[in-house]
Amino acid sequence: MEPQGPRRRTGRTLGLIAVAAVLGVVGGTAVGYGVQAEREPTPLPALNQPALAYPGPLPKGQEPVALTAAEDRKVKTDGDLRKLLLPKPAGAKKAEFADADGWMSPAVYASRFNRPGRALRYQLGLRLRRVATTSWETGEHRTTEIRLVQYRSGDQLSAQDHSESQMDYMPEEDFARDEGDPIEGSTNGRYYLFPVERTSGYLDHYEARAYFHRGEIAVEIFIHDTKKISAKDIASVAERQLGRL
Repeated sequence: MEPQGPRRRTGRTLGLIAVAAVLGVVGGTAVGYGVQAEREPTPLPALNQPALAYPGPLPKGQEPVALTAAEDRKVKTDGDLRKLLLPKPAGAKKAEFADADGWMSPAVYASRFNRPGRALRYQLGLRLRRVATTSWETGEHRTTEIRLVQYRSGDQLSAQDHSESQMDYMPEEDFARDEGDPIEGSTNGRYYLFPVERTSGYLDHYEARAYFHRGEIAVEIFIHDTKKISAKDIASVAERQLGRL
């Protein structure tokens, strides 16, 4: 049997190499800290450096022109919201059910829905700010009502959500039963003509509605009459109210 050669001391050799490596890292780190400690401290740059401003100012003569009060929509919507309501036509009289001061509280507004409690919670969740309203009577039995439902400043999604939620159920059996027609000049507003309601012993009832939003304001328009309401009638009111916003 051939004699075995000497065993390779693999474990011990690797251990020595590992220890040497650790000592080298520790030693290098210690020397680095020592060198750094002997150096003079480097002052930090000033925090208020003009060159760091971003974006930089525009060259003289290229600054944007400030909006006038008539052009700045925020000046309009943050003021008296009632002034943005469409004025009643010449010869029209104030509707009997109209709110005396042109404002509708959140609770009263929610009471206009089939489930007032749920409607109030929903509106408060959308951050309802205020509701301005106007209504008038023309002819023998026609009434027109407009509501400007405003949400917190800059909250356009709430106004959009509310308008779209109202339009979602317009095609249902108890409402207009169709998809409506687009309001010219709006992004997604629509107006609707309801089927006539006939009940024995009562006058016929016709209804038309319009919904759209502009910024953080959702607009609701209602026309009621005992005679047929044309598409032109409701579309005209909606387009003129949109123009005031």
